[in-house]
Amino acid sequence: MKLTLLLAALVAALPLPAAALRALIIDGQNNHDFKSTTPHLKKVLEDTGLFTVDIATTPAKGGDMTTFKPAFKNYRVLISNYSGQPWPQETQDAFVAFVKNGGGFVSVHAADNAFAQWPDYNEMIGIGGWEGRNEKSGPYLRLRDGKFVHDPTAGRGGSHGQQHAFVLDTRVPEHPIMAGLPAQWLHAKDELYDRLRGPAKNVTVLASALSTKESGGSGEHEPLLMVIPFGQGRVFHTALGHNNGKDLTAQKCVGFITTFQRGTEWAATGKVTQKVPTDFPTADKVSLRE
Repeated sequence: MKLTLLLAALVAALPLPAAALRALIIDGQNNHDFKSTTPHLKKVLEDTGLFTVDIATTPAKGGDMTTFKPAFKNYRVLISNYSGQPWPQETQDAFVAFVKNGGGFVSVHAADNAFAQWPDYNEMIGIGGWEGRNEKSGPYLRLRDGKFVHDPTAGRGGSHGQQHAFVLDTRVPEHPIMAGLPAQWLHAKDELYDRLRGPAKNVTVLASALSTKESGGSGEHEPLLMVIPFGQGRVFHTALGHNNGKDLTAQKCVGFITTFQRGTEWAATGKVTQKVPTDFPTADKVSLRE
């Protein structure tokens, strides 16, 4: 009995764990397979021990979108795995207010295809593709003399070549999301988005990759990991993470997993406490995690 009481007293004296960061993944429509991607993203975040993750799913295409009204204010960070019909104005306004007032937002892969006609959303993601985007949507970001600059050249907004593994170059090694990551690392087979364009306001390109003409790409270094301030909020934009419903290879890449986990923590809190995992890819070796 005395031992039991002593153990109980010791447990009671231990500090309580910090409250988990509440995160919300938004899905429901996407030209990629959100039904397999969302559970993977949820597990990846919860594996850190930092997050509790809920899911808000819109009606299917053609459904009554007026019913989609998540309580964004209950969360620290929103993650979009969505590319589809516009949300109702009330929901758009609540989303903008959430981020502008200090909330975090993470755009994953095809989420940067969404809402080509929504100015605030396009400012949040910095650059996006498809859905009719062109030079009227804003400039490309092009690497010139070691810096990413605006390029207003006319042309499409959004394309990619053949899927393949490619090397990412870390551009801002001192940023909390990138701190400790190698200067170059080989990402698993994925779509390398190119020719993204948009307002491109205050975009910091954290990592880019060469989209080779041999693979059907642009021949340019394309921004693939970015951060953007929006009001008091923080946005992390990852263009990585293709999933066609049959192959989650890109999202099983430890490079994708690590930058997504760290990017989401940074968007939620402004800092990163997670260490770089020992199985992080090298410049010449892909690393996958089942």
